[in-house]
Amino acid sequence: MISLDWKDRKNLTMLADYYEFTMANGYLENSMENQIAYFDMFFRKIPDDGGFAIMAGVEQLIEYLKNLRFDEEDIAYFESKKIFSEKFLDYLRNFKFQCDVWAVPEGTPIFPHEPIVIVRGPVIQAQLIETMVLLTINHQSLIATKANRIVRAANGRTVMEFGSRRAQGYEGAILGARAAYIGGCIGTANTIVDRDFDVPALGTMAHSWVQMFPTELDAFRAYARTYPDNCVLLVDTYNTLKEGLPNAIKTFDEEIVPRGFRPKGIRIDSGDLAYLSKECRKILDEAGYPDCKIIASSSLDEYTIRELLLQGAEIDSFGVGERLITAKSQPVFGGVYKLTAIENEGRLIPKIKVSENVGKITTPGFKQVYRFFDKKTGKAIADVITLHDEEIDESKPYEIFHPIYTWKRKTLENFYVKKLLVQIFHKGNCLYESPNIHDIQKYCKDQLDLIWDEVKRFDKPHRYIVDLSQKLWDIKDQLLKEHK
Repeated sequence: MISLDWKDRKNLTMLADYYEFTMANGYLENSMENQIAYFDMFFRKIPDDGGFAIMAGVEQLIEYLKNLRFDEEDIAYFESKKIFSEKFLDYLRNFKFQCDVWAVPEGTPIFPHEPIVIVRGPVIQAQLIETMVLLTINHQSLIATKANRIVRAANGRTVMEFGSRRAQGYEGAILGARAAYIGGCIGTANTIVDRDFDVPALGTMAHSWVQMFPTELDAFRAYARTYPDNCVLLVDTYNTLKEGLPNAIKTFDEEIVPRGFRPKGIRIDSGDLAYLSKECRKILDEAGYPDCKIIASSSLDEYTIRELLLQGAEIDSFGVGERLITAKSQPVFGGVYKLTAIENEGRLIPKIKVSENVGKITTPGFKQVYRFFDKKTGKAIADVITLHDEEIDESKPYEIFHPIYTWKRKTLENFYVKKLLVQIFHKGNCLYESPNIHDIQKYCKDQLDLIWDEVKRFDKPHRYIVDLSQKLWDIKDQLLKEHK
């Protein structure tokens, strides 16, 4: 359970691009406030040229949508701008969220160009929430994706999120740690995230602890006496092999073992981690501590971790900070929010954005995403974006084709399908209860086990298939012909 009451936080309704409000005022002036519009959120490129991304942030999106409202100070602000009508100010006073919303559940592997959030409702409202939909999903999906890359590079060794002090702001630290846990980290150094999201808080000492005592050995002894059953000692303050490790072993011998405990580990935060970890492992084993873990930190990411392991590093656990919490190698998740349809007298009219850049051409219509799984292997074969009301018959072969190179076709047989988009709001009322964070993490791991290893490669991953149904492709093709 989350102890932090998000409703007591600062109202975030005003966290929107200014043009959302100028457009809203304009829609009212043109009597379009009841026009029903459909918007898709999707992304065009996977960070770090990876094979997939991970959906995250839905719980925070739900809390934001539940609490949409305009206070008198918000209305006074708009009044002071002198460009907004009285009709618009009255609309804000009586604002009530009335949209339908669908989203892909957190922890699901996602791919470019498929809708991961769909919003249907009065155009003013559906447009207004654009900024926060993108901010919320972009950020956490970015960090969950980066965290999972790092966890996979660790190849079964645990990864801890250590990045709070280098995050971009408070929410970047808090929600970034939440997302990192979804991506597979075992815990975080961020205490508030343990309190509010039940993500395990981890950590023992800093170099300052060692420096505060007359000697390193004094510092280690004091810590061991205070925490005999959870003793992890930071051994690189002065000299890892000549001072830090010998002092740690002396502390284990004289303070931990006599009290009936075993040391939990040592941490190395600088130097040649491959060489030092191998030397430390050898010395610890010879001293009778083969069960003492070696933890490494120091500007790590998936590439550094992979290289360390290739060099035979004897590291059991990694603490990863700034390069995770900021997704330093590619710190933007390029999700966009585009109009895809409107309703006119109950009839749906698809809309398209055309560009000479093929990747920026949108897919029109009200949609659903089906994931196809091979019944024999259980692995995901492809995703197909369909019209929202299309049903796929699992008993019959299904032909898929590339949405641009249409001659590339394949017939799928012996499969089952799963709809990815789940309705979370109906006419402004929340229908969805977010799973707890541990269930989301497990779901993420289980879903990734269904993705082929070739798609999960770091270098030149296999491109996962995301195609359009024939009906949806026909609509897109017709609109492109009309606007060429």
